[in-house]
Amino acid sequence: MSVDQKMDSSRRTLLLATSAAGGVAAVATAVPFVASLTPSERAKAAGAPVEADVSKLKPGEMMTVEWRGKPVWILRRTPEMLASLDKTDEKVSDPNSVKPQQPEYAKNKHRSIKPEYLVTVGICTHLGCSPSEKFKVGADSGMGADWPGGFLCPCHGSIFDLAGRVYSSMPAPDNLEVPPHQYLADTKILVGDDGKA
Repeated sequence: MSVDQKMDSSRRTLLLATSAAGGVAAVATAVPFVASLTPSERAKAAGAPVEADVSKLKPGEMMTVEWRGKPVWILRRTPEMLASLDKTDEKVSDPNSVKPQQPEYAKNKHRSIKPEYLVTVGICTHLGCSPSEKFKVGADSGMGADWPGGFLCPCHGSIFDLAGRVYSSMPAPDNLEVPPHQYLADTKILVGDDGKA
């Protein structure tokens, strides 16, 4: 074998080895990149439906669960709280829930499947602040003698009744959003899935 043939053979071997190493490096680089495009388990869980057990929730109490990074309030309303909705009908901007902020099954005065339970996203529709509960009625609430109970957004003063309906002439343009949900049992609510899809 001549010297030139030995050099060509060496170059060929070096070229093949370099190409193989480059291919391995490209695959090694591509695998994590492609893997990063699929949602993580944490991301999947963040959008997944959330179960809420309301068996220990007493009338007048509220609990919060997190769904898609948002607080979802579940309020067990008392008969008095439900009766207050008749008083606020004339004060709220969308009393019949005409705007599409709730599923069809919550398009009623109570904005709920079961009147006793309100399930709503606890984020003001104005600038995304979180309203505070103001369940005490009358002067004890700090909201005035005729206050029937509800929610107050401290950022810009929007007020909502106990169905999450915004009062007229408030900075918040819309009622609080009602997420899709369903009852798995009398005291178990699944937030984020209503079985309609």
